[in-house]
Amino acid sequence: MNDLESRQLRYFVAVAEELNFGRAAERLGMAQPPLSRAIRELERGLGVRLFERTTRQVALTPAGEVLLRDARTALEAITAAARRAVHAGRPAPELRLALKADFDAGLLPQFLAAYREEPEAIPVELVLGGRGDQEAALRDGRADVAVLPELTDDRGLDVEPLLTEPRLVALAASDPLAARSSLSLPDFAGRVLPDGRPAELGGLPPGPGGGDGRPGRPAARGSFAESRRPVRDLTELFSLVELGGVIWFVPVSIARRHARPGIAYRAVGDLPPTEFSVVWPQDCRSPAVAAFVRAATAVAAAAQPVIDAQPLDVPGPAGPARPAEAGQRADAAGAAPSPRPGSSEMNPVTVRR
Repeated sequence: MNDLESRQLRYFVAVAEELNFGRAAERLGMAQPPLSRAIRELERGLGVRLFERTTRQVALTPAGEVLLRDARTALEAITAAARRAVHAGRPAPELRLALKADFDAGLLPQFLAAYREEPEAIPVELVLGGRGDQEAALRDGRADVAVLPELTDDRGLDVEPLLTEPRLVALAASDPLAARSSLSLPDFAGRVLPDGRPAELGGLPPGPGGGDGRPGRPAARGSFAESRRPVRDLTELFSLVELGGVIWFVPVSIARRHARPGIAYRAVGDLPPTEFSVVWPQDCRSPAVAAFVRAATAVAAAAQPVIDAQPLDVPGPAGPARPAEAGQRADAAGAAPSPRPGSSEMNPVTVRR
């Protein structure tokens, strides 16, 4: 068996994901005949069939399924090696922190303030993305460390739990369920979450035991599920909730920061909390990453008792201010306050999407 080349793996992955040689060739920017020849040469070199081909369809063989899993990992590792080398060679490297905007339990300013006190601290670049993008950014070298509320795939990653935060249901203020004095997950039978998963499952992450991210039943007439694309923007998501197209299970820190007149936030008795974690690549030996992990876990440990003691109710936009806002919550727990803009203590923070 000849050694595999990254070009062969890229060709194979494209065909395996498209299951169509024409679409795979278009995706790769090449003609179909040389792609077909390359796949046949790969199969001859390995001595196994990777695809079953008929006039109507292309399907992976068991050997192809195994190679697809490992080929993705190998290509990620090659890409990550190049990106990390380029990043390490910069005159002034930064700590690339991946997260989804607002999904930080309201503690990101305190994480950064505590990190700045670490001797190994370097400037921070925020790598913002949608749900699930953080794990990919860690594996392919775009990020060094991440804070996220649900880890869907820990392959090749180290994880340190930070804290848990209650979740509320966000639903249209006109929804009959908003008038109920108590709610539980079975009350949401027939409703869907923004990604199409059945709401009564509690928004479990995709994967074993958590569904596959597709609706579990046909969408109700008049709902938005039939033509829904992934929702990545909070404003768009809240608009769909206000219109009654979906409901959403939201960490209480986000609910408090996004009170809207058309949305009711209600407690759900059997809804599991959000579990925030700090995550980094297993082979990482960066002192800056270790310093961020130390800082984040210290802030989270101090904040957890205060989070646990807060009431779950969310005031309306015109309601009284509560001392449970994210920054006050962390300061009360003893976390380091954020430096004022322009302070000499500030390390620059850049943002990349």
